[in-house]
Amino acid sequence: MDRLRQRADFLAVANGARVSSAAFVVQTRRRDDDGPVRVGFTVTKKNGNAPQRNRIRRRLRELVKRLDVITMRPHSDYVLVGRRAALACDFTAMLDDLRSALHRLDRQSGNLAGNLAGNLAKNLAKNLAKNLVTGPSKAPPGEVGTGSRQENAATHQETMTPAQAAKPL
Repeated sequence: MDRLRQRADFLAVANGARVSSAAFVVQTRRRDDDGPVRVGFTVTKKNGNAPQRNRIRRRLRELVKRLDVITMRPHSDYVLVGRRAALACDFTAMLDDLRSALHRLDRQSGNLAGNLAGNLAKNLAKNLAKNLVTGPSKAPPGEVGTGSRQENAATHQETMTPAQAAKPL
């Protein structure tokens, strides 16, 4: 198990699935390479001064060390975002929370493909029904708002009648 260290990796994981608990938030993202599981830890300044943040980070690192490697999906990145409650929570309760959070993330990723297909079909049906009722939009998709404001205004001015052009805006 490796550590996440680059900011870009943390930002990429932040766009993935997440599960919250009282003491931390777990974020995950599946990678397309064959590398090992990578884990990152972050604790923001609003969680206390430096010694408190370091203690939260140490507790999160120890949680991951004591966790079974099998519970983490291979070829994935995980980020644990510490919360202030991690200072006061019982360590065994935090370990149970982490196991259940990883289990929920596995269920979410399993349902993700089905949810995406269902949402795609729903949106397609809605757009088809809308086009049947109102008809398709009049302008081709490539011609709506493609230029700058000045170009659009110039185009609009060319299509105005002389009486409309003489009127102040």
